[in-house]
Amino acid sequence: MRRVVITWSVAFAVLIGAFAITVATVNNTLYSAGGFVGSYLNALSHKDAATALQLPGVLASEDSAADLLTDAALGDISDITLEDDDTDSDGIHTVTYSYTIGDQQAETDFQVRKTGNFLGLFPTWSFDTSPLATVAVTVLHDDRFRANGVNLTAAAQPTESGGFLVFTPGIYSFDHSSTYLTADAITAPITEPGSVTTVQVNVQANAAFVAELNTRVRDFLDTCATQQVLLPTSCPFGKTFDNRIDTTPAWSMSVYPQVDIIPGDGVGSWVMPQAGAAAHLSVEVRSLYDGSRTQFDEDIPFAVAYGITIGDNDLLAIRALG
Repeated sequence: MRRVVITWSVAFAVLIGAFAITVATVNNTLYSAGGFVGSYLNALSHKDAATALQLPGVLASEDSAADLLTDAALGDISDITLEDDDTDSDGIHTVTYSYTIGDQQAETDFQVRKTGNFLGLFPTWSFDTSPLATVAVTVLHDDRFRANGVNLTAAAQPTESGGFLVFTPGIYSFDHSSTYLTADAITAPITEPGSVTTVQVNVQANAAFVAELNTRVRDFLDTCATQQVLLPTSCPFGKTFDNRIDTTPAWSMSVYPQVDIIPGDGVGSWVMPQAGAAAHLSVEVRSLYDGSRTQFDEDIPFAVAYGITIGDNDLLAIRALG
């Protein structure tokens, strides 16, 4: 009987020891400060924004927009490695992780504090400093832009900065692409929690915009040239004579204006600066003095400038300037 008691005592001691080792192992890994931060980074690597946001201490400021705290806006992060875990006199852990975002390697320090225990055995943690950062986006000449492919709208005024919350670490690409407008991509690696990164998206007319305006201007001028009068109605060219004309005026376009498009004064407003052109006029003129007849066959120079507004559904409204 004594031998059985001893056997059970040894088995119980072994079991207790194994349990203690298991608890210690879990506390040093999954339930450690580094394990807590690792779970956050793993959520980012799996593009699981909801899980990352649910972790204690991941606080979103009400002053900034949360449009980029989504799965679709998360960039790629890989090679996540715990590098260090230091504790200061106040018990705050500085947990350092290295990783790869985009094509570059980087490190981030996370501030973590212990908040209690789970089942009296496993420590619980919270970010002492939220791992979110802010991107202040200024969009020039429009209010639309994309961040990692997500369509967004900036502040109403093109010179104002709109704050958008982002997860750190992360890499974010900002650009614009629409029917008539484009902006080169600006790539911003954001690695420091609580930081503010300023990004400017410079929207300009694209080749399709120039081609469309060129077609419309040429069509308009060609239509003007079909009017068999000296002063075509609502058209930028014409000719007057002191003498009488004996034949029907015949117009044709000889030089079309060079189309260029620059930003105007406000969102959706664009300008084609003044450009020279020429229309050819052929008409027979009779002198009121002696009745002689001459053939007028010359180019008539003129200039045009237009204002263009991009409306809903990218519809263009074009008006003559000057």
